[in-house]
Amino acid sequence: MSEVDDALLANTTPVEREAIKKLASFWWLWLVFGIVWIVVALVVLQFSESSFAIIGVMIGAMFIGAGIQYMAISALVPKWRWVWLIVGALLIIWGVVAIFNPVETFNDFADILGFIFLLVALIWITQAFSERGHNDLWWLGLVSGTLMLVIAFIAAGSDVDVKDNLLVLFVGLWALMSGLTDLVRAFQLHHVGETLE
Repeated sequence: MSEVDDALLANTTPVEREAIKKLASFWWLWLVFGIVWIVVALVVLQFSESSFAIIGVMIGAMFIGAGIQYMAISALVPKWRWVWLIVGALLIIWGVVAIFNPVETFNDFADILGFIFLLVALIWITQAFSERGHNDLWWLGLVSGTLMLVIAFIAAGSDVDVKDNLLVLFVGLWALMSGLTDLVRAFQLHHVGETLE
């Protein structure tokens, strides 16, 4: 654990330490999600461009998985619980709609790809800066967000075929990055939990 993490734990109240300890006991949940995201990435990145319906279903499944993950976070983190619940519920609803309309989902995502990439880039960059004080690997999110920002501008000016290929690539890379991030968080939480024992 880094010196920053030691300092953060040293300055917490007993109630906060107990909440952190409770959260850290669920480290395995991030490990499971990380493995699932990586498997999704491997499957998506092997599909051809003719597999739009399958990619639409995968997008729906990824939304549902992310929604369930946010719901789990809302149960563990009392601060901003309502935000986690709303985002989780919206992701699950969008996921169900996507699964029942996979080709339309794929086409709709391809049409607004630049905007989607821009939103993802801003979320990753904001999250990276918010984690800077307690996550030694915060810069990884910043690098990913910056690269996604560049891809957003490329996608906005591309034709339909390029957007289709970019979407397939994006789904696979997003799942891979989410999986790797969750794996890192799982081991960080596990380490924090061991430190608090």
